[in-house]
Amino acid sequence: MLARIKPVFEYGIALGVLYFVWWYASVPMAMPKYLLPSPGDTLNALWTMALENKLQPHLYYTSQNIILGLLIGSVVGIALAYLLYRLPRLSAILDGPLVVFQTAPKIALAPLFVVWFGLGLGSKLILIFSLVFFPVLLGALAGFRGIDSRMNDLSKLLELNIFEQFFKIDFMAALPGIFVGLKIGAVQALVGAILAEWISGQQGLGFLMTLATATYKTPLLFGAVLLTSLFGIALHVGITAIEHFALSWKAQDDQ
Repeated sequence: MLARIKPVFEYGIALGVLYFVWWYASVPMAMPKYLLPSPGDTLNALWTMALENKLQPHLYYTSQNIILGLLIGSVVGIALAYLLYRLPRLSAILDGPLVVFQTAPKIALAPLFVVWFGLGLGSKLILIFSLVFFPVLLGALAGFRGIDSRMNDLSKLLELNIFEQFFKIDFMAALPGIFVGLKIGAVQALVGAILAEWISGQQGLGFLMTLATATYKTPLLFGAVLLTSLFGIALHVGITAIEHFALSWKAQDDQ
């Protein structure tokens, strides 16, 4: 119980310190509002948009893109990792190309994705997918390759088919590595969604930042940045909570 409360407490302390520094710099130190609006002005800008029902569509759009991109990237990454684990020859063939694709600067390729796939949802999901896929792939592959070889003997003894072995043995054993990749991938999904909306979006928090910058609405800009940071924290906390639940059996075995 204490292990679950501690991260929340640490997040609260960190946010409290940041809020105090922000307030002190903007109010007692009286920094110019066009450089650093106060927390009150920032929250007021967000509240005004929310009352006019102009904020909710941006939040929904960004959330949708992040969740879809994260799900697609995670499923494909885990599936390919398991395929490479089960087929060592295929892994030897694909290791080189995967390293090349992994080191390619996905963020620099973002404008090309817009040219190739248009201004719609497709280009955004492809950018998010490209950022999520590799961390999940590497984490899952490390998890699968770390499975005790005796597990294969156990699956043969139980006469499990490939699907039963995956869901009952291999996937569960590789979960620690998979969650490492998922945590990194979730952050990358957020970065990809904001960047894609920044470049070509008409909705979302990234577009809201662009709009606020173009119209010199600094409180709104800070508000969009604040919401993005809180979104990232919520993603990390959510995945960590799922990890604790999914690996509860491992904690009991360690005891």
